[in-house]
Amino acid sequence: MRVVIQRSNKAHVTVDEEVIGSIDHGLVVLLGVTHDDTEEDIDYLVNKIVNLRIFEDEEGKMNLSLKDVKGNILSISQFTLYADTSRGRRPSFVDAAKPDQALDLYERFNKRIEEEGVHVETGEFGQMMNVSLVNHGPTTIIIDSKDK
Repeated sequence: MRVVIQRSNKAHVTVDEEVIGSIDHGLVVLLGVTHDDTEEDIDYLVNKIVNLRIFEDEEGKMNLSLKDVKGNILSISQFTLYADTSRGRRPSFVDAAKPDQALDLYERFNKRIEEEGVHVETGEFGQMMNVSLVNHGPTTIIIDSKDK
């Protein structure tokens, strides 16, 4: 599994111009799933995301986690995180999991975050979405569960 996390002051996702998920303060998480991802990958990423100290404390240092600041997550499934651009000009997505497997792991990922006491808003799996956010910092971090 691969995630791009962006610290955000405000974010929302729309489908057909209708807002289906929004947060005021927290993280936008773009999640990509590949063929051999398991529950272990979910556990690793969820623990890392909710406890990663990337929010400022009173001294302006990144010393607080999402849980510390009582932030929320806007979770978006994004198969394009597994794009292979090594050949030609059209990306290949053969490393991305098939939709049924990806949906199952995406839903389990979101459920595990909620089990950590963090509220999750989501996009709509498999749909064309528009994601808008104010990237605070800007702070953007990429985490791959295979790098653990």
